[in-house]
Amino acid sequence: MSDESSKDGKNTKGAARRRFIKAAGVAGLTASVGPFIITRPARAARKTLKILQWNHFVPAYDKWFDNTYIKQWGEKNDTEVIVDHVGIPALSSRAAAEVSAQKGHDLFMFLSPPPVFEDQVIDHREIYEEVERKHGKPIPLAIHSTYNPKTKKYFAFSDSYVPDPVNYRIDLWGEIGMKPNTWEDIRVGGRKIKQKTGIPLGIGLSAELDTAMAMRTLLYSFGGSVQDAHGRVVLNSKHTLNAVKFVKAMYKEAMTPEVLAWDPSSNNRALLAGKVSVVLNAISTTREAEDKQLPIADKLGLAKAAAGPVRRIGLEHVMDCYVIWKFAENIDGAKKFLVDYMDNFHEACSASKYYNFPCFPSTVPDLKRLLAEDPHPPKGKYKVLGDVLTWATNVGYPGYANAAIDEIFNTWVVNTMFAKAATGDMTPEQAVKEANASCERIFAKWREKGMV
Repeated sequence: MSDESSKDGKNTKGAARRRFIKAAGVAGLTASVGPFIITRPARAARKTLKILQWNHFVPAYDKWFDNTYIKQWGEKNDTEVIVDHVGIPALSSRAAAEVSAQKGHDLFMFLSPPPVFEDQVIDHREIYEEVERKHGKPIPLAIHSTYNPKTKKYFAFSDSYVPDPVNYRIDLWGEIGMKPNTWEDIRVGGRKIKQKTGIPLGIGLSAELDTAMAMRTLLYSFGGSVQDAHGRVVLNSKHTLNAVKFVKAMYKEAMTPEVLAWDPSSNNRALLAGKVSVVLNAISTTREAEDKQLPIADKLGLAKAAAGPVRRIGLEHVMDCYVIWKFAENIDGAKKFLVDYMDNFHEACSASKYYNFPCFPSTVPDLKRLLAEDPHPPKGKYKVLGDVLTWATNVGYPGYANAAIDEIFNTWVVNTMFAKAATGDMTPEQAVKEANASCERIFAKWREKGMV
């Protein structure tokens, strides 16, 4: 651990690590609902821990976290834990504001890798080391999303990821005798359903998170990528051009212009309202239908990431990445919170209704069984997620998530490339060339800073 990653600057493997992580995991937490999210011990707490994270798409998780977990952890650790929630669009601007002010939360959770903030955070290496000591190795997806091989620094800690399967209408696809197994199936089947019923595909082409994930999933499956394994820009390729041409055809044949202005929850709303036949999304959509007992719930199925001409691959839908700012007021408490949280991740996974998958698999050893035994009809629909790690990858594939990849992701370069070609604002060749030039400029900037 670098000197700035703790207040006393002691070595990762020394006494400091044992001090902040010693024993004290919170065990046996059960879900309950309380009215407020601030822990107030009977006597005045000597410490405060401030956490910022998103409004979870599965409300039951926030109820467990805010009203059960942090209260019990706070009492055990003589700490007042304050949790603030914001919507997805506010995360980046809120993080930038805290960095600008050099003041804010002790723990800040992102939904995608945040390497652009590497200089503003501690090295999270010792957190990984301690959790690994207790729970075994993390999945490669976590390391590729939080580690910079150039600087040798862990710029975040990932507790969990969220699969991004194909969500589809079983009834509509059954009527045409098809399943959305490949991207070609989605294009052809989507066209047939739209011609027959007027219901289009629901795959975003907007400046938002879900589009960014969906378009990369498709790009990777066609053999394209923004960078190669060595961090060199390779977007301008025949594979990318084929992917862009495919999306142009799919948009023309099976989609409508509404997708050009979608926000991150638009696909959820459209699928639950019966207005689309396919979306790429996490299981928050199917869970909402079940929880609200919507008539459409039993008509929704899940499939693995669609296979493209080169491979079957998909992105994680969300990559939970916690960072501890260098300017955090309670760095040691934030470290200990993350280690203890992983001791209790089985409860967290259950509270999320299996939305959050573990980055340390041993914390939820029975995950496949739990998915297979989920009682909601159609029976066994969640079983398809059991082998997610064979087809899920990270932002920045086939390399690591780095600062250049982060900026490209959050400035919607790839989204815009696909959208401009789909609508005819540019030819596919022009759109790819423009996007590649943008990527080259961004990479050059971060190379100059020594971050890539």
